[in-house]
Amino acid sequence: MSAVSPKAAARVCDAARSRGKTIGLVPTMGALHEGHIKLISECRKQCSFLVVSIFVNPAQFGPKEDFASYPRNLKKDLRICRENGVDMVFTPSVKDMYPPDFETFIELEKLPGHLCGLKRPGHFRGVATVVLKLFNIINPDMAVFGKKDYQQLTVIKKMARDLNLRLRIKGVETVRTGSGLAVSSRNRYLSADELRRAALLRKSLEEGRLMASRGAAAADIKKRIREMLMPAGGKIDYVYVCDRESLEDIKEVKGKALIALAVKICPARLIDNIEIQGPARSASKK
Repeated sequence: MSAVSPKAAARVCDAARSRGKTIGLVPTMGALHEGHIKLISECRKQCSFLVVSIFVNPAQFGPKEDFASYPRNLKKDLRICRENGVDMVFTPSVKDMYPPDFETFIELEKLPGHLCGLKRPGHFRGVATVVLKLFNIINPDMAVFGKKDYQQLTVIKKMARDLNLRLRIKGVETVRTGSGLAVSSRNRYLSADELRRAALLRKSLEEGRLMASRGAAAADIKKRIREMLMPAGGKIDYVYVCDRESLEDIKEVKGKALIALAVKICPARLIDNIEIQGPARSASKK
């Protein structure tokens, strides 16, 4: 089943809820792949009525970013949803989501000031706004997001807490290719050679995790990752070692933390991350 207008989608979801269904939402921008299929599968495990939204959100793209060229294949996306047991696909138009007199946006003060937010001003304003609109239209019991975009997941969780939204936000582990590269809709921009070189992102993150477990300082971890990324031949946007919740830079990895990076390889801007842990504390001697 497909719904285009917000009112139609809301009616379908309200009817499902009246029948005692638990509603799950997987928000996407389409160009569905194995990562999205995993999100659908994880959501299905806990929800009896599954909604996938497909909307390429102009509010989260900058003026020089790839909104116009972002991969779109609705026919294929609908087939994937059908094959994976999705109950409703919500495919609104830009006018549906942002009518001409639209002027209300959601903006977090601190979390967008790190990682991708530093290079993409206004991006998370657009993300938070469209996600809250989807939550209001679908009114899900649970929404599922991938951990590949760790900052996005963190922003959405914070928004839900701050605004007392009555739903559960679940993060799902990143799906990877055999080389370790995170599966992404933008991977299709890359040639076979570029895909091979892009595998260095994951290898460098794993090296960083190992260094953190051995007590290396954040500065040394970042330096080593940058060295490992050089043969990829792309432009390093950022490499950060940060707190998992606030996303603020840290100098020492004393407990749980995160390494996040972004690298542009030809037309594709690739992001990835890895959760890390500092060295285990030795037991106190009696």
